Amino acid sequence: MNDQIQKQLGKTLWNIADQLRGAMNADDFRDYMLSFLFLRYLSGNYEAAAKRELGPDYPDLPQDVLARSGASTPLQAWYEDNPSEVGDFEKQMRRKVHYVIQPPYLWNNIANLARTQSDELLLTLDRGFKYIENESFQSTFSGLFSEINLYSEKLGKTQPDKNKKLCSIIAEIAKGLADFSSEVDQLGDAYEYLIGQFAAGSGKKAGEFYTPQQISDILSAIVTLDSQEPATGQKDRLTSVLDFACGSGSLLLNVRKRMGPHGIGKIFGQEKNITTYNLARMNMLLHGVKDTEFEIFHGDTLANDWDILRELNPAKKPSFDAIVANPPFSLRWEPTEAMGDDVRFKNYGLAPKSAADFAFLLHGFHYLKDDGVMAIILPHGVLFRGGAEERIRTKLLKDGHIDTVIGLPANLFYSTGIPVCILILKKCKKPDDVLFINAAEHFIKGKRQNQLGNGENGTPDHIGKIVSTYQFRKEEDRYSKRVSMERIAEEGYNLNISRYISTSVGGDEIDLAATHEELVRLDEQVRLATAKHNAFLKELGLPLLPTQDS
Repeated sequence: MNDQIQKQLGKTLWNIADQLRGAMNADDFRDYMLSFLFLRYLSGNYEAAAKRELGPDYPDLPQDVLARSGASTPLQAWYEDNPSEVGDFEKQMRRKVHYVIQPPYLWNNIANLARTQSDELLLTLDRGFKYIENESFQSTFSGLFSEINLYSEKLGKTQPDKNKKLCSIIAEIAKGLADFSSEVDQLGDAYEYLIGQFAAGSGKKAGEFYTPQQISDILSAIVTLDSQEPATGQKDRLTSVLDFACGSGSLLLNVRKRMGPHGIGKIFGQEKNITTYNLARMNMLLHGVKDTEFEIFHGDTLANDWDILRELNPAKKPSFDAIVANPPFSLRWEPTEAMGDDVRFKNYGLAPKSAADFAFLLHGFHYLKDDGVMAIILPHGVLFRGGAEERIRTKLLKDGHIDTVIGLPANLFYSTGIPVCILILKKCKKPDDVLFINAAEHFIKGKRQNQLGNGENGTPDHIGKIVSTYQFRKEEDRYSKRVSMERIAEEGYNLNISRYISTSVGGDEIDLAATHEELVRLDEQVRLATAKHNAFLKELGLPLLPTQDS
């Protein structure tokens, strides 16, 4: 896909959003806009599949001919001409594309109602969302639009006002999309672009649903390399990948992008926030991930309420080749006494109530395969905080599970300006040391957020350097160092990067001979200037300046 086209589409849609949301909160408008974009994708995909299925029977008629017949879409015309065949057709479509959208609820009809300012738009859209959720196909779309309130006062005080607002939003989106194809990648990447733009304006809330693309690139690159021999390159295939705090699913999709559409057996994600959970499911489908290729669960990770993860038989315990996560930083939680015996925590102890960072880490680590790799983003404090966190950190180190510590620059995230780190964990790792990477000073300064360069458009390749350093376990002065467990033990199992990598900038090397020459030259200049000045002072009868000889 042409990157320029994707950027143009994303910017077009963002301009529409910025223009139309008015006084509406950006988070609220995001949910409407992304839902409409998703409906456009589902409809385009469905109509293309219907055209293939019906072949020459598909009434591919010009819009003016359709309009004269009273149909807004070719599929509507076919439905009206072939009522006895509709049941068999929909059965076949459920089998082949896994869902059905009836003609009144297709995007082109919705867009036509918006363009003509129809009073029926709101009701038709409401029925369409409910149909897709409840009748389209089993549980794939269940509750998908549950957080979209078409009757919210944010859209207007009266129903006609709400209808009018929806008409203007949808008409503009349809107009903006008209010059672009409905290719999966284009719409999917535009969706990602919009999520990022909305995140930029969401402040702290952004952390609930979005991991900046540049950070996502680092994690996905690391977990797709061979876990035991990263230097050999990327794995051919991952059976499964998990993100237990998946937000909008961008991290998981980044891993899939690296592995290719057939490089992962199945994608698993978990998300507590219902709105964000729905965003993640839409995001998967928009990127062409089939409903059989992913499973996103709505639930509380720390409470471990996902049935597939609660298998008590160790032989049947689910495990994953790769685990990525950007959980909420230093979340307060309330562990029960019983959690002390939870299989995830009992060998390490419970994380403190004040910060669930290690609770999230241990949850993911429990489900990591013996030959898998886990990359998790955490606040810098996990490297050195004492108490319960120190005990957990110490055991993880003594057991040889912490492979790499990567320190990142401050102010990379929309939700916080604090410095963060990436911890790379493995259950079985070959090196008996820990690799430290100090990338904290390597970034591009931004007005609101700092950025990591990717080597494009003349920028430094900060991302590539981090990944390459991990892959080949390279050491570089003031940037990376392999540290023995003996040294880490001497430091009390404190992983503060500054203890192992000096960040002080050394002075320039002095050329003594050249410096001596310069000093002799300056001394001669001073001597001559003093003599000249003293001549003037002598004529004036004033005291002379001291000289080297006096």
